[in-house]
Amino acid sequence: MTPATSRRRTARILLASLVGTSVEFYDFYIYATATSLVFGPLFFPAGSPSVQLLSSYASFGLAFLARPLGGVLFGHFGDRIGRKSTLVASLLLMGVSTAAIAFLPTYAAIGWTAPLLLCLLRFGQGLGLGGEWSGAALLAVENAPPGWRSRYGMMPQLGAPVGFIAANGFFLALGAWLTPDQFRDWGWRVPFLASAVLVGLGLWVRLRLTETAAFAAALRHEEPARVPVALVLREHLGPALAGTLGVVACFALYYIATAFALGYGTTRLGYDRQPFLKAQLGAILFMAAGILAAGWLADRTSGRRVLLGGCAGTVLAGALLPALLGGSSMAGVFAFMALALLAMGFVYGPLGAWLPSLFPARVRYTGTSLAFNLGGIVGGGLTPALAQVMAERGGLVPVGLYLMAAAMLSAIGLLAARGDPSAGAVLSVPEL
Repeated sequence: MTPATSRRRTARILLASLVGTSVEFYDFYIYATATSLVFGPLFFPAGSPSVQLLSSYASFGLAFLARPLGGVLFGHFGDRIGRKSTLVASLLLMGVSTAAIAFLPTYAAIGWTAPLLLCLLRFGQGLGLGGEWSGAALLAVENAPPGWRSRYGMMPQLGAPVGFIAANGFFLALGAWLTPDQFRDWGWRVPFLASAVLVGLGLWVRLRLTETAAFAAALRHEEPARVPVALVLREHLGPALAGTLGVVACFALYYIATAFALGYGTTRLGYDRQPFLKAQLGAILFMAAGILAAGWLADRTSGRRVLLGGCAGTVLAGALLPALLGGSSMAGVFAFMALALLAMGFVYGPLGAWLPSLFPARVRYTGTSLAFNLGGIVGGGLTPALAQVMAERGGLVPVGLYLMAAAMLSAIGLLAARGDPSAGAVLSVPEL
């Protein structure tokens, strides 16, 4: 392979891991934003705004229940037939589920069938995303040269701020162009419909890929596991549990700093939607900076050390949450979101290299997916709803303590983790 060909192949791999996760996270985040802004009154029975918001958050949490199932399903095929085909299938499922939400009738039109269909499509979103992140991370790290695993592995994580900026920016633009009535009646549907175009772009990039060298080498060494999830639970349960705890903080941080903060800020605190979305758009840049810095530091030191530093930052964000988010100025709200999302960069950026290092190649897709998505249930599935209940009953101090507890759980997982001894040898495989 010539140097020019090698550079093009590397660029294609990194682009595929970034573009695919950007599309997936765009899909996921437009739902999170719509949950906080419009889904409550549109898809649930009339009542108090708080009850409608909680119902909306409950539908949001469904995806986190679906994600481990998606992780097992797509992990099974990812470990048996390869990373490329599985990544294409997960992206397609996520995209179809998201685009279909654009055509849903509301509760006023068809009654309880409306929230039922919304929840069904939300479940499809979670199923698709359950197999997405892990496959994209493996695509990156299994093609990384020695000493570059964390920097390659951070590419899927960068898809999170890219997808958020696209989703949040879309809602921000619609809010500027449309009246509140137009946005409520039909404007919120446009970002979901636009997902079909983005999914087409992601599919075009991923269909041009070849299989990873590490997976090909693993197939030459031994047959794929017949039931990868059974092998993970039987022989790699300890790493799976440690990995699950290790990702709790990043989910809790993100959904408190975005979905909960948006809902709380625009209802309880009375901020206008547009200024709040602008503040979140600026704060997400701190997350991108944190991911870049964490990837670089993880290759210089170790992923676990950087992740533990991110847990310390999460504790700080939880301690400052009541004073900053509950203050009387948008500057304080922005400071909290920026600090929380910067810390998230450090508890999220190195995960793309750290989690795969816990499992051997033949069950790496399944093991990584299972740990990542179970951690998503613990850290993110019910976090917006629980934070809303805690804030209503006890103010913001319990929400800050909740965030600090999530950081402690992740620190326990990181300290308990023992990586697979062969992982360093097979994560990076020379050109074949």
